[in-house]
Amino acid sequence: MSVFPKDFLWGAATASAQVEGGWNVDGRSPSIWDVAPASKIKNSDNCHDACDHYHRYKEDVALMKEMGLKSYRFSISWSRVIPEEGRVNPAGLRFYSNLVDELIANGIEPMVTIFHWDTPVWVYEKGGWLSEKIIPLFAEYTRVVVEALSDRVKYWMPMNEPQCFIMNGYMQGAHAPFQHKYLSMSKLTRICMLTHAESVKTIRKYAKQQVKIGIAMAAGAYIPKDDSKEALEEARRKTFYDGLGTMGNRWWGDPIFKGKPVTAYGVYRTRKKDMPKIQCDLDFIGVNVYQPFQEGSWGNKPASGNPDRLTSMGWVIDGRVLYYTIKFMHERYGLPVLVTENGMADNDVISSDGRVHDKKRINFIYEYLAGVKQAVSEGIPVMGYQYWSMLDNFEWAEGYEPRFGLVHVDYQTQKRTFKDSAYEYRKIIETNGEYL
Repeated sequence: MSVFPKDFLWGAATASAQVEGGWNVDGRSPSIWDVAPASKIKNSDNCHDACDHYHRYKEDVALMKEMGLKSYRFSISWSRVIPEEGRVNPAGLRFYSNLVDELIANGIEPMVTIFHWDTPVWVYEKGGWLSEKIIPLFAEYTRVVVEALSDRVKYWMPMNEPQCFIMNGYMQGAHAPFQHKYLSMSKLTRICMLTHAESVKTIRKYAKQQVKIGIAMAAGAYIPKDDSKEALEEARRKTFYDGLGTMGNRWWGDPIFKGKPVTAYGVYRTRKKDMPKIQCDLDFIGVNVYQPFQEGSWGNKPASGNPDRLTSMGWVIDGRVLYYTIKFMHERYGLPVLVTENGMADNDVISSDGRVHDKKRINFIYEYLAGVKQAVSEGIPVMGYQYWSMLDNFEWAEGYEPRFGLVHVDYQTQKRTFKDSAYEYRKIIETNGEYL
């Protein structure tokens, strides 16, 4: 008998800018990723066509059904829904409404992320995440989407990984809009958290049914050095008070979930007086987990030279991190956990037999899901698992080289091919995890 609850949300995830394409059709205006300089993206790639999911969503939903998915997490393109201030685009809303209908018709639970990094150019020109003008603009965008979809959509996430679009986009300059505003960290995060809170309130106000709201956090954990109680305590402490533990987990988690201000490095601080506006009434914590936090790094330096334990992006493979992230986040914030992203990139190719033999990804899925199973068996309320990604897609500044998908995409022809991992994941879902 499976340890997973009967209604466990086995699924996969994508994001609008990474899969949709259709960047300038049916009234959509550009996002900051559509106008990213070619020099900033590997191989001068762009997301204008991506996987053409905008035109092929029915085919893609059919693949999800064939794979046995119980849920699908996708994001909305703000530019598609509101292409300029004050104007709602009916064609854009219709696309998402049709997608939701198609998912439900195929027995798949839709899960909506309202914002996954693709700020409209018109919003960016008004100051973007550096301006408080974004707060009412985002609230209005939230209202429009919720009024259109919440009669059928139960699960909502206002934002995906604020840690990343603020840090990578405005500080490290690795992602659009490619800025270096290191001294603006406190301001950027304050505006972002206030915007998030306003969006949560808006969802509650306008939702047409009882909904569940969370935030998809770029999360992680330190792994204990051994099985001792002391090592566990040290890993738990560092997961919230060391490097990425501070700036990734605690900086965002404490204000949003606990209404508790944070200071860091004597430079950055969140203000106590903002906490009543920032703290949110959330139903779950979404965690996007890929690799463990490491000593003296910001999480991207390989800890091992063994290529079998690295993804094609150099990220460390260690499935224990998913268990410890779920455990530590639930302990600290007291909410159910949804794994909103977990997956790996590899250099997948179609073999001479027409198949994609991605054994490394299969091993990855089993290893990481073992951590989810352990958390569930210990009584931690884990709502579901969303593999990243349903499709190979546009991996931001890395372009199209890294392939994260369960489904291989030939970007020249847009042909979709199930990888071996898709068939394996189907077996896991069919047995509700008993197959693990």
